[in-house]
Amino acid sequence: MRGLAEDDKSSLLGRRITPGLRIVAIVVISVILMMVDHASTSLTPIRSTLAVATQPIQMIAEIPGEVAHYMGRYFDRGQLISDNEALEQKVLLLQARLQRLASLQAENERIRALLASASSLDQNVLIARILSVSPDPYRHYIKLNKGSTDGVFVGQALVDANGIMGQVTDVTPMGSRAILITDANHGIPVEINRTGLQTIAQGSGKTNELRLPFLANNSDIQIGDLLVTSGLGGRYPSGYPVAEVTSVVHQPGDEFLDVVASPTAHLNRGREVLLVWTDNTIEPVAEAQAEGAAEVEGDARGDTPAP
Repeated sequence: MRGLAEDDKSSLLGRRITPGLRIVAIVVISVILMMVDHASTSLTPIRSTLAVATQPIQMIAEIPGEVAHYMGRYFDRGQLISDNEALEQKVLLLQARLQRLASLQAENERIRALLASASSLDQNVLIARILSVSPDPYRHYIKLNKGSTDGVFVGQALVDANGIMGQVTDVTPMGSRAILITDANHGIPVEINRTGLQTIAQGSGKTNELRLPFLANNSDIQIGDLLVTSGLGGRYPSGYPVAEVTSVVHQPGDEFLDVVASPTAHLNRGREVLLVWTDNTIEPVAEAQAEGAAEVEGDARGDTPAP
């Protein structure tokens, strides 16, 4: 019995010591192998064989990391795509805002030009906005947002920062309609600024062309001459730029010159115009407004006009 107990005790002690000795042995062997491998190349074939043998184990060990890396790239790609779409939408919105800002800047510049033109005039003026343009290519009419409640009247002249545009033909309380000087049914008395020669400039139906059909062959007119309003007829105030002569042709046998001029006003650009009151029109309009106010006051009192 004592012998069996001693055998069991020695066996148990051997079990406790053996793992430690194994580890020490492995460490010693590893150190020796590293020293030998470092000192010579005799272990290179063994190391290559072991590398090939352990390659599958290494690949299996790397699978979780590869999967995690792929999944991370997949989710990152989705986020990048989402961010890219959001940035594209933002760029589109900013571009639209930039276009609007450019439009507002151009509009402000036109208004400044109109105000600068109005400040240099002796007449009273009113800024009106163009609401629409006639779709008929042979009729050059525009609609304005100012009407009789603003003092607009039939025959009132329209100008922009560069010259005469036309005149009012119809008026309503909240709006009005005007004909442009390029309309084929419109004529405007003008004079050549260089010589003072007076004539009529008629619309040709083209937005960039006026014609002077009543100039004799011996008239003193040249390309580049400036045409200004003469003030005859009382429709347009005198001295406003109308057009610049672009062509002077003398057809053999004709009694009149074929003269073409280009309007100085920007008829097909801009959205604002100036309505002008001349010295001859301020008083009639004021009188008419005073008479209308007197009639309204008389109706309120119950007065009746004298027979």
